[in-house]
Amino acid sequence: MRLGWENWLRTLMHWPEQYPSSADSTTMPLLLVTASVDKIVLRRPIRVDTDLTIVGAVTWVGRSSLEIQLEVTQSAQETSSQSDSLALTANFTFVARDSRTGKSAPVNQISPETEREKLLWEEAEERNQIRKKKRGEKRQGIDNDEETKRLNELLAEGRVFCDMPALADRDSILIRDTYLQNSLICQPQQRNIHGRIFGGFLMRRAFELAFATAYSFAGAAPRFVEVDHVDFLKPVDVGNFLRFKSCVLYTELENPDKPMINVEVVAHVTRPEFRSSEVSNKFYFTFTVRPDAIKNGLKIRNVVPATEEEAKRVIERMDAEKM
Repeated sequence: MRLGWENWLRTLMHWPEQYPSSADSTTMPLLLVTASVDKIVLRRPIRVDTDLTIVGAVTWVGRSSLEIQLEVTQSAQETSSQSDSLALTANFTFVARDSRTGKSAPVNQISPETEREKLLWEEAEERNQIRKKKRGEKRQGIDNDEETKRLNELLAEGRVFCDMPALADRDSILIRDTYLQNSLICQPQQRNIHGRIFGGFLMRRAFELAFATAYSFAGAAPRFVEVDHVDFLKPVDVGNFLRFKSCVLYTELENPDKPMINVEVVAHVTRPEFRSSEVSNKFYFTFTVRPDAIKNGLKIRNVVPATEEEAKRVIERMDAEKM
């Protein structure tokens, strides 16, 4: 169960050396593709002058997908407790693809043994069921009176901004007024072992734009809290024209000493010659601001949607955070 994810990846990549080649898809080399990042939580500030230890383990396996949990600890001389030195946790979901056909391929199964391993498995299984449920609801277009009520409540203030701007709440702002964006051409040095653009590169560029968005919105340097979710919907290739668009999706102001700023970044692969633009990735980040900025009178504004599409995105992320 405590098989490091790099060793697991190495095992899969060298599958042909262990098994004779045949037409059987189970003996062919696999491609492991990042499907999503469910959560990256910064539990304590990471210092630049301390050693870091990264430990990974496969905590859940489906037919062709697997979840890997990573823990980053930093050496702390003042404490010997591992829980006190835990700085960051992350959950990654990978899917296996047949190297020839590109279709989903089965992966090795594992069995949890200790109580902690069983708990991690159950938590991962629950996340997997939630993802399946949400995909089913999207396909079926499920709607109900409760969701309609929530949409109308969110849109009420946005309609005032659009129809009667002079009467709008000055402590609020429309989502569309928080937008930032940038563009780039993907270069060969940014590709991974499969020839695609490395997911870590995309995450870094999205984080930088999200940080800038939170910075310009709050009026003070933001403090990173967590990566809420990352979706890898389509691969990005060398030479692609990639556009990142970000906005403050909503704010959480219940705790005045620690307001939360939730930022959405969407990456589009744009092909002007075909007049097409496809979403390749969605990123969701949470930031706050330093306590001294709040003490000096900084006030974070409420963010409201102006369209039904924006309101649905807000509700979807709020519900995802609750789950």
